[in-house]
Amino acid sequence: MKTCTWPGNDPLMIEYHDTEWGVPVHDDRKLFEFLVLDAFQAGLSWKTILHRREGFRRAFDNFDAVKIAAYTEEDYHRLLGDSGIIRNRAKIRGTIRNAQVFLNIQKEFGSFDAYIWQFTGGKTMVNHWDELKQIPATSPESDAMAKDMKKRGFTFCGSTICYAFMQAAGLVDDHLEGCFRKNQAG
Repeated sequence: MKTCTWPGNDPLMIEYHDTEWGVPVHDDRKLFEFLVLDAFQAGLSWKTILHRREGFRRAFDNFDAVKIAAYTEEDYHRLLGDSGIIRNRAKIRGTIRNAQVFLNIQKEFGSFDAYIWQFTGGKTMVNHWDELKQIPATSPESDAMAKDMKKRGFTFCGSTICYAFMQAAGLVDDHLEGCFRKNQAG
């Protein structure tokens, strides 16, 4: 069975590729989870983040944006001491800030899902790549998403992070041609 090559032979990466990557997500909690994880990925490998995902879930109240938005200095310091996550001061503060902005967007649009899917016209963009090196790090859609998110107050939401988020949340299908998951994600 042909598959994308980026998961390598890591079982957790393979499971993520085979069951989640590129599958359209419309659940706000899950969308927030991917936003947080992709922000923490900045400067690191996805493998590093994926292997700490359960630690992130535990540390960040299963990505409950309402709870995270209300975090105090005590919570911030608790997270700095948590070896189950990436203990980056700016990313932790950014996650708390992003939860607050996330909630504002939910109020404005009715859901974060309604907001975020507007950048792809409400449907998955299906790309046709033969090799991993062809997959871009950004797109005009991720550029527009990043610009709007920054304007609204999000941090750690540059175009590269937005594109990775789009791939994870199924706004983009970047499975390689011939991969058994191509066009099956939705």
